[in-house]
Amino acid sequence: MSEVLNAIAKRSSTRGYTEKKLTTEEVEQLVLAGLQAPTAANKQEIHITVVDGDNPILGELEEVKNECMQLTNPQNNFYCGAPTVFILSADASFYWSKVDAGIAVENIAIAAEAMGLGSLIIGCIKDPLYGDKKEYFAKALRFPEGYEFQVAIALGHKAVSKEQHEFEVDRQVTYL
Repeated sequence: MSEVLNAIAKRSSTRGYTEKKLTTEEVEQLVLAGLQAPTAANKQEIHITVVDGDNPILGELEEVKNECMQLTNPQNNFYCGAPTVFILSADASFYWSKVDAGIAVENIAIAAEAMGLGSLIIGCIKDPLYGDKKEYFAKALRFPEGYEFQVAIALGHKAVSKEQHEFEVDRQVTYL
């Protein structure tokens, strides 16, 4: 099996990370993996905000997320203590931005697995990033003008492992 197919087969959501920070080289490789993703009409509209896991903005997002979801005692924060979080935003007016962001975040997740790192694709912060504090968070996360949140991904060294999810080819695939 090719290295790429092996990384795809092995990848699963990581919900526990060591305290070890990613190196600058690791972060740069993951950013490149996201930016090298194809985009509709080659728009290249995806913007990646790289956030250190200790940045207070993540705590603010967590607090508002918990309010939105009416959580009083969450087991983990939304990024499961990862040392790095990428928040992807894109041109709000471009029809294909959500698809393009999905492709970019999957590139990042597969690259992380190939590098021996863990990842967790995150959508649960959508409510805070589209709610009453949308402009505040967009400015704090330095989204380009006219851009809005699409998806996020937590990244770091795995402290836990998880079995692959199961799937049913016969139920989930139709050949014509």
